[in-house]
Amino acid sequence: MASLDGARNEAPRTSLLNDPVIRGIVYQIVVGVLVVGFIVWIVNNTAINLAAQNKTTGFDFLWKTSGFDISFSLFPFDRTSFYWQAFLVGLTNTILVAVIGIFFATLLGFTIGIARLSSNYLISRLATIYVETIRNIPLLLQLFFWYFAVLKSMPAVRDSIALPLDTFINQRGLFVPKPLIDEGFTFVWIALIVALVGWFLLGRWAKARLERTGKRFPVFLAGLFGSVLLIAVVWLISGAHLTFEPPVLNRFNFKGGVELPPEFVALAFGLSIYTASFIAETVRGGIQAVSHGQTEAAQALGLKEGDRLRLVVVPQAMRVIIPPLTSQYLNLTKNSSLGAAIGYPELVNVFTGTTLNQTGRAIEVIALTMLVYLTLSLTTSAIMNWYNARVALVER
Repeated sequence: MASLDGARNEAPRTSLLNDPVIRGIVYQIVVGVLVVGFIVWIVNNTAINLAAQNKTTGFDFLWKTSGFDISFSLFPFDRTSFYWQAFLVGLTNTILVAVIGIFFATLLGFTIGIARLSSNYLISRLATIYVETIRNIPLLLQLFFWYFAVLKSMPAVRDSIALPLDTFINQRGLFVPKPLIDEGFTFVWIALIVALVGWFLLGRWAKARLERTGKRFPVFLAGLFGSVLLIAVVWLISGAHLTFEPPVLNRFNFKGGVELPPEFVALAFGLSIYTASFIAETVRGGIQAVSHGQTEAAQALGLKEGDRLRLVVVPQAMRVIIPPLTSQYLNLTKNSSLGAAIGYPELVNVFTGTTLNQTGRAIEVIALTMLVYLTLSLTTSAIMNWYNARVALVER
């Protein structure tokens, strides 16, 4: 009887294939082997095809003379420059238009998003028309419109349109004054960095003081006054000089100043207003996600409408806004590659286009280009995730 009871109490034995843990490990091993085998097959097949075509591989072409010019560059580049310098030109041009686009798209997007929730019927309708119109037209078509229909339709150089602050616009682009600084201005830059760090520390102190005593401190006004005062004192002591060289119209073109080509202006403007329409919807959704009771509580405390939005609603809405906002930043950076369609010398145009056609190193060129966009995307995501962690709710 005892042996029978022991046999009944024993758990039924199952085969190893029916064990979920073992089965999961087997599946992962099989998938891993298939992936590695696929990669090996791709590499081997590529090597065989390159050998059949008598093509070499490697990145030695980066140190060869490019033999072509680039219309817009932040540093000197000519036909005698190397391919790695062309790569840097395309990279810096991509980063430049991405940073400018993100800055203006954020400002415009937040403004339009808040305007859509305005109690003023005209303002809210205009914001709605902007969002529904811009975001439903393909970006490439918008870039064509701003480049061919607007900027290329501008008057000739002699009939340039004069804008405020010695700025001119014509078929050749936008001409703005060029800032000129001397060696003493280095101390001003250092003072600016110190002022920003002090402003940040002042904000941390004011927040801790508010949580401890409930008393608010005018961080913005105090930080602004302190920064201006510090920079002004350092400027006077160092004797730094800052002048602006305005563009002057000569017989055939402008001399002096900074020339922003129409390709750059069209791409930066198009990316900004297109991405801003999506950011506006993200901001509107984030604000509406905040409980209406928070607004009522702020109103009961006697806060004005602007203070309610700035101190109560938007800080809570940012927890909802940040994740989709990150996606829009990534999209803007990657959409900058559409600049190749209007002739802007960004990375795809300069490196994947001209450099690839001249060298024939398709694998190396495309791999570097993909690595650049991957790095930019991961860096942007890391920064936004860090900020998202700072504004996230913390359990007490």
